[in-house]
Amino acid sequence: MTVHKVVRTIARPDPQTVRGLAAAGVSTVHEARGRRGAFGTAIRPIQDGTRIAGPAVTVSCQAGDNLMIHAAVEVCHPGDLLVVVTTSPSTDGMLGELLATSLAARGVAGVVLDAGVRDVAELRAMRFPVWARAVSPQGTVKASPGSVNVPVVCAGQPVAPGDVVVADDDGLVVVPRADAEAVLAAARRRDESETAKRARLAAGELGVDMYGLRAVLASLGVLYEDGDAT
Repeated sequence: MTVHKVVRTIARPDPQTVRGLAAAGVSTVHEARGRRGAFGTAIRPIQDGTRIAGPAVTVSCQAGDNLMIHAAVEVCHPGDLLVVVTTSPSTDGMLGELLATSLAARGVAGVVLDAGVRDVAELRAMRFPVWARAVSPQGTVKASPGSVNVPVVCAGQPVAPGDVVVADDDGLVVVPRADAEAVLAAARRRDESETAKRARLAAGELGVDMYGLRAVLASLGVLYEDGDAT
């Protein structure tokens, strides 16, 4: 028999670490984590120019039923990121303006939906960030049990309560809570390296020289030859 539950208390990472990962952004964090943790590309932002990160509060719902999202609101802390999955594939609009208003009142940073979202214009006007699999006017019921703050799989990635989810225009990446500080340190090193490389490229240096790629091209049998200039 399946046990459904709402776990009220979870361990969360240091807020400064979360802010640092948000500042680094999805692509840098993904590289810093060894190119691991990226969510599937079907989940996209409904807005542009938003970059956030937060401890995951996870929600497992039945398809077409958002009862457990309502149950999750009570256990959210300011800065949390709600990660919602369904027990079978769904594109129904699990979140709309009213539920987002309730989450915003709790200080929730945003929502990740491996399902659909509705009331997009209103959510954009509220500046409430959402990443979703689909946009759909199809509403939901509130009738089926599920769970809050249990391990889930969202768009191919395992997410545990309290893991850091970073979200921006590039998509989403998850960092296990225990790895957050180490990944942030790696992300900062990568950012420093890219700053130096950016200056060299801006000064006119070619990537094939900066990265030592001429030898790679030669090893692959790529030949240079001059064409007819007439």
